[in-house]
Amino acid sequence: MSTLTLNKTEDHWPVECELTAQEVSQGKWTTIQQQLTGFNIKPEQQSNMLAILQLHKDERTDYRFNLSSNQPKLFVILDTFEGEDNPKLVQVTASQGVASRFMDGDYLVLSADMPLPIQAWMEAYIGRHGELLEVRRKKRPGAGRANGN
Repeated sequence: MSTLTLNKTEDHWPVECELTAQEVSQGKWTTIQQQLTGFNIKPEQQSNMLAILQLHKDERTDYRFNLSSNQPKLFVILDTFEGEDNPKLVQVTASQGVASRFMDGDYLVLSADMPLPIQAWMEAYIGRHGELLEVRRKKRPGAGRANGN
C-alpha cells in the first residue's frame, strides 16, 4: 500500500472509513454485508480503510447538489472481488455522479452523512473556485429555433 499523506489541503482531505461486517439472513441463506458506520476525519495513522477525499473543479455542480440536499452524503466505493468480508477501499467521493458510475460494476457503493467540517471545507472550495455552470451548446446551427417554413 502506498503511503497517503495525513495532512488536509485546499482540495485533499484524508478520511478513514469506519466499516462493520454484519451477518444478514434471507431465508436459509446467510451472508456477510459491510455497513458504513461513519468517518474518522482526523486519522493519525495509515490504515487499509484510509482514502483521500479529493475535490475536482469539474465536479463542483455535483458538490453543490449534494450540499443543498437535506442530508449531504459521502460515498465510499469498495471492491468486493475478494469477498464481502475483505473489501478493498477504492475511493471516497462527494460526487453522486462519480459514485453512480461504480454501481454498474462489481463494486459496493455505500453512503453515510457527510461530517459538518467537510461540508464547510467543500463550501469554501466552491467559494474559491466559483460555481460550475453547465453550459449546453446547440447540437447544430439553428437547432432549437422555429424554422418558419
